[in-house]
This record gives sequence, C-alpha cells and structure tokens, in this order.
Amino acid sequence: MNYRIWYSTESFADFIINFTELKQKNYVKKKMYESDANNSKNFHTMPDHIKKILYLDAPDLIVEIDHEPIFSVEVSTEAGTGHNAFQRFARLAASVENNVPAFYIYPEAAIITRKNKPPKWDKINPLVFKALDDVMSIYHIPALLYYFPSDFQIYPNASNSPNQRTKGLLFETNRNFAGSPSSNSIEMQKMFEALNQIIKAVEKLGVIKGRATLLGKRLLIERKTFMIQQYISKNGNMAMSPLSATEKIPTKFLLNYLSTFENNKYKIGELLRSREETVIYKIDAKFRGDPYPGALAAIDYLLCREGKSFEERKYNLVLAWGKLGVDSNNQTITLNSSKSTINDFTNAVSKSENKNILSKSYSQIENFEIPRYYMQVRYGSSYSKAKHIRVFSYFADAILFPNGSLWRDA
Repeated sequence: MNYRIWYSTESFADFIINFTELKQKNYVKKKMYESDANNSKNFHTMPDHIKKILYLDAPDLIVEIDHEPIFSVEVSTEAGTGHNAFQRFARLAASVENNVPAFYIYPEAAIITRKNKPPKWDKINPLVFKALDDVMSIYHIPALLYYFPSDFQIYPNASNSPNQRTKGLLFETNRNFAGSPSSNSIEMQKMFEALNQIIKAVEKLGVIKGRATLLGKRLLIERKTFMIQQYISKNGNMAMSPLSATEKIPTKFLLNYLSTFENNKYKIGELLRSREETVIYKIDAKFRGDPYPGALAAIDYLLCREGKSFEERKYNLVLAWGKLGVDSNNQTITLNSSKSTINDFTNAVSKSENKNILSKSYSQIENFEIPRYYMQVRYGSSYSKAKHIRVFSYFADAILFPNGSLWRDA
C-alpha cells in the first residue's frame, strides 16, 4: 500500500508522520496547493479527488492511501472566543462532506495581552463541539477536536504561565517539527492513537468499509463523548456566538423583501419557498472573509441542515450584510448599512475572474497553461474565486445587501 501525504507546511507533515504508524509505511510527501486563486501555476496539478476536498478551503494536511483520502488535519493557534473557533470550520466541513475524517487541533485557551491590562486566557467557544457533533450526526464520519497543548490547566492565572511568549501554548521542541504542538501532551498522544486507528481500519477493510466502522471504535466513541462533555462543562449553549448573530423569520418575510426583483417575466423559484422559516446570519461589518465563512458553515450544521446537501435543510440559510430589522406589520425585513454593499461582493467576484483564462484563444495559451485551461473548461472558475466567495455562495441560500441581493432558485 502506498501513502501520499499532502501538506501545506512540511514540518507539520513530518510531525504527523514521525508520531504515527505512517513512519513505518511506504509514503511520499507532496506539496498541497490550496486553490487556483492563490496558486494558478500549480493548483491544476492537484489530483481530482484532492481538489474536491479543497473546494471550500484547504486543511493543513491530507493523507491518502492508493489515491483514496483517509483523513485530514487542521491546526490552529488562535484564541477561540466568539466566531474565532469557527474560522476554519469550512475546511472541516469540506473534508467530511467528501467522507474524509477531519481532525482539528485547537487551543483550549490562549493568552491574550491588551494594553494596560494583565494577560488573560482567551477560552475556546464550546459551541464548536456541538457543531462538530452535528456534522458527525449527519455524515457518520469523524470530525474530532483535540486541544493544542497549553499551560491553561496548570496555570489558570495567565500571569503565572512560563510561556507568555507563545501565548501559553506548548510547541514541539524538535526543530524538525517547528511550529507543531508538543508531542508529549496527552491530547496529541490521543490524536496519534486515533490516526493510527484509521490507518489500521482502512488497511484491514479498505477505505470505504474501514471508515464506515470508525465511529463504532471505542477510541473514537470516547473522544466523541469527551467533546460532548466539554460542551456541557464549559457551559455551551445555543445562544452563543455565532448563533447570537442569527434571527429566524417566516420565509414569507424574506420573499416579500425580495419581491421587488419579481415581475411578469420572473418569479422567485421553489427552493426558498419550500421552507416555512428562514435563519438569517446578520453581519453589520465591512464585507470581508474570516471569520465569517467558517461561522456561516457552522450555523448551517447547528441550525439548518438535515441531510448531506444544502437542499436538505429545515430552514433557509441567508447571509445579511447590515443592520437587520423585522417589520412584522408589513411582513418583511429591512436592511441598512454604510459598511457593505452588493458592489463589494461583485467586485470580489470580478477580481477573481481575472484568474479565468477561458476567454483566451488556443494560440494565446502558453504550453504550461494548457492543463490549467482544460481544468477550467471542466470546472469553470470555481477554484479561481477567493475563498470567502466560494464559501458564501456554497452555503448561503441567499445573500442580502441594502442595495442588492443574490439567491438560489433551486
């Protein structure tokens, strides 16, 4: 059996290889190129089955066996308050939606220091555990979080942490694995065991049958239970961010708001009309990417999704940029903003289209561009769009701005 290890950072790939059974396997390491948008010279060389995982966003590591991905790993050192814990969530969703187990390494807490104030621990938003559990409930594929090791449990007073320089986080001391979490931590040891469990299962039963057994393995059951316990013990609830930035309205209100786009030649299609209620994610901020794309993905699984496709939602999922008002008397909504307009979205799309080479004639295409041109013939400019544009348009049934809107008909 032959393994390929796709990586964003080679030292982290070496870290995972060295502390798992991959070290004993026949493997090659391959550089992972995240998208056509940020690496137009190389992205088209990525295999098709890897491109599918990268459609929304790229994890830090993907491991495959005989051209079948078996797990992905994402690692972050960010403080996890509010929306931040969900910043990478679209990456996890993209992996699991392609039936590939996803592992998320994230600090239980990280030290933040503000001017004229003592350092303090910025703790993880426990709602991320519920979101991952909901993903597992829908896909029956592992989506597991392991804590990036830190001083948090030993030094609850952040001022006493001996690792202020690294935000209280504990890194691997071996320079060959620079930037990786400490392999001595219990959390990393448990993650290595879980990765080895997956390797063992797919080698014994094959990838498809092997991954179907994973959530029945005691080791992974225990982790899933631990995550639920963390959600409860850290006072997780459905009123936390980003759900605190959502509002549920009758879909009729949304349709009335969008009715200005209708005329005798066009009526809004059946998708929005098929659901009685709509969840709106309200963002009164300047149009941008992180952390909003990941938060939108998490909201889908926490509130809306009932199946593997966006069509299988109990509620419409809508992204609204501005201050949202609900006008119950007129059964509609209002949206006002001086921060974002529809032009911000369309300008981002237009800028992405500069990566599109389909308008070139064959004589204008350089030899090295031919396979990229052929990729775009098949996929259009899907991989050429900026990440946040890809994620917003993938998850949102509609995107609203004060001066314009976009929506799906089916």
